[in-house]
Amino acid sequence: MKTILITATLLLAGIYLSGCMRDENGTADVITPMPGAVAGLTPEMQVKRGEYLVKSIGCDDCHSPKNFGPNGPEIDFSRRLSGRPADQPMAEIADKSVLNDYALFAPDLTAAVGQWGTSFAANLTPDETGIGNWSEAQFLKAIREGKSKGLDGGRPLLPPMPWFVYRNMTDEDLKSIFAYLKTLPPVRNIVPAPVPPAPQGQLSNLIGESSN
Repeated sequence: MKTILITATLLLAGIYLSGCMRDENGTADVITPMPGAVAGLTPEMQVKRGEYLVKSIGCDDCHSPKNFGPNGPEIDFSRRLSGRPADQPMAEIADKSVLNDYALFAPDLTAAVGQWGTSFAANLTPDETGIGNWSEAQFLKAIREGKSKGLDGGRPLLPPMPWFVYRNMTDEDLKSIFAYLKTLPPVRNIVPAPVPPAPQGQLSNLIGESSN
């Protein structure tokens, strides 16, 4: 039942953000489908494929801060894919019993609260506070094995990150995504550390301490 609720929440989130992918001028960002992964891609082709994949599989839904206007939530391109803003606190939850039945999202979907605690979308830009110091191997391990920062001793990636779905992508796809992310403008943003469920469910402070 819990899995169904979380899946339904993610589905609704996708519907909610169906109009988010607009460029800086407010024009809908139309994505041209590309063929399946092929061997021998040039670096330019690899980056282009990575861009196509990032814009297709919902990375912006959670990892990009949003601005809210007449068209609803729209990506803040000045902070695109930089994760949960460090200076944006989470509201307290007075009635923790709702977490027995629901997973809750922040309005811009960069943070989520559930029985696992509070999780924050990571900074995917090539800044040192994001993936700037990551190797390609770390990125593949993070997605394949659900390891934070792609480290063997890293904590598990938390919901709602669907790494267990993305791990089914080919190596070429994941390498292309990493290549594209490395071309983004770096955004310095130290995303808050995840917050585990408080003892006895007393969720008094959901922001936690910041960490790289």
